[in-house]
This record gives sequence, structure tokens and C-alpha cells, in this order.
Amino acid sequence: MEPGCNTKTIAYENRTFLVNMLNFENGMIISISENSLKIGPMLISISSGPVPSTSVIIPAKSEELFLKLLSEKISSFLKGICIVTGNFEKPLDNETTKQLMHEIVGEIKQ
Repeated sequence: MEPGCNTKTIAYENRTFLVNMLNFENGMIISISENSLKIGPMLISISSGPVPSTSVIIPAKSEELFLKLLSEKISSFLKGICIVTGNFEKPLDNETTKQLMHEIVGEIKQ
């Protein structure tokens, strides 16, 4: 992806998610918000070997696994750094999680 900012709206099962992606030469920052732009739990992953290293910046009450998987997958794909933050009004179910992952990763791989 070219350095710069991309925004994508994902609507799924009566829920709307706004995804902001800020691209850099060596990584990416991704913000996922449901309905309103807010910073939530935040994780950082760095791909410096076969397995990405991940640290929590702002702890999550829920959805930490989704944020961790997304951050690690993207940092591995980019071979760089990925910071992910997410703010959700209610917990994500399995299908919504899969759809968000599919849409976001698909956007990055274009």
C-alpha cells in the first residue's frame, strides 16, 4: 500500500464499523470504531522474525484476541509494525469478527 490514509466503512448485521488505516513505509496504524470515533484498547505487533512480538499498550476488557490476531497478521504481511485500536459498543460475535478480519486484511492486500 502507498503511504497515506485510507478510510473504509464496514456494515454487517445492523452494525457499522469505521476503519481508518494510516500507512507508513515500515508499518501501519489501524483504528476500528463502531458508530463513533473513539480510541479503545490498543496493541502493537512487530514482525522481526518468524513470529510477531505483540505488546498491549491500552488493556482490553474484551476483544483483545481479535485485536491481537489482526495486529499480528498485518505486521507479518507487511514485515513491519502494526498498531491496532478498537472501540466496540457491544462484544463481537464470531461471524462479525470473521467479516471484519476478512474486509480489513483484504483492503491491505490490495
